[in-house]
Amino acid sequence: MRFGEVTAVRDVTLGIRAGEFFSFLGPSGCGKTTLLRLISGFMEPTEGVIRIGGRDMRGIGPNKRPTALIFQNLALFPLMTVAENIAFGLEVRGVDKETRRKKALELLELVAMPEAVDRKISQLSGGQRQRVAVARALAVEPKVMLLDEPLSALDLKLRQHMRAELRAIQRRTGVTFVYITHDQGEALTMSDRVAVMSRGVIQQVGDSAAIYDRPATPFVASFVGENNWLFGTVRNVAGGHAVVDTPFGPLRGRAGPGVAAGGKAILFVRPERLTLVDGGATGPDGLNRLEAAVSHADFEGNFANIFFSGAPGRRDIVLQLTNDGAIPNLSAGTRRRLAFQPDHAVVLPEGELASE
Repeated sequence: MRFGEVTAVRDVTLGIRAGEFFSFLGPSGCGKTTLLRLISGFMEPTEGVIRIGGRDMRGIGPNKRPTALIFQNLALFPLMTVAENIAFGLEVRGVDKETRRKKALELLELVAMPEAVDRKISQLSGGQRQRVAVARALAVEPKVMLLDEPLSALDLKLRQHMRAELRAIQRRTGVTFVYITHDQGEALTMSDRVAVMSRGVIQQVGDSAAIYDRPATPFVASFVGENNWLFGTVRNVAGGHAVVDTPFGPLRGRAGPGVAAGGKAILFVRPERLTLVDGGATGPDGLNRLEAAVSHADFEGNFANIFFSGAPGRRDIVLQLTNDGAIPNLSAGTRRRLAFQPDHAVVLPEGELASE
């Protein structure tokens, strides 16, 4: 999809399965909202074809497509009651008043708000408004529900609650949900599959575990969740693992796509996969070991992040410890050894890293 000389989305070939909860995840400006608008019909692709249920959507406007779109601002009508909001799409289609009212009541039962039928929108909480927006979209019986960052305006606790609500509604109805978000927690928690995007390109598609544990590109590894990364040169590749010469010495991890001996690479290891150890730099247990000085610690309640000075000019290395009552008191400047299993790290060829 091009806007003048700017290509917003390119080389996207993707199938979304009927009845799945599918999320596009990426930073602002990566092209995910453009994709949603292409699916909904508010934009026409400059190249390629969009099919819904096998039907080519070229030339078919938003009001004729089997889709419903929920915007960030929800776009509810403040002067209408909840029931009238839900039934609005049916009224536009010429459905009689009694049938509209009955459908609104059914959908309010579905979203667990039967008591709100005659309330005004101004009388609802943020979470209730969200559920009304979902009910209104479902009223026209879409095959595909499109959601453009609908939880972004809610506070953290309510956002977490609404994740579960939306997922439960999707499972009860069996409608295909296509969800747009920059929030990794939302995407990983709610989705059957996730497409991670950067600069208009889909970097990887997979379920939450694959995206988190087996990133295919440096962008995915650095954007999804917290990660430590160490730059180096690949010494050798064998048995599905690569040894990388880093400023902390040779370290071993699972070899990702395109890793070859002699190539520049990045080794990624999650903070929760690191442990504190004693002893030498290598050992018979096969663990990777490195030594670094404590920079500072951040206590976050159920866990603590311990920051260690990285290689010159590079990011700190972060160790995450669960608050089990035995978190060590590590003073700044203290040198400690860290270890991790090779299978808990991934080595990828140098490439784009996430900036947010």
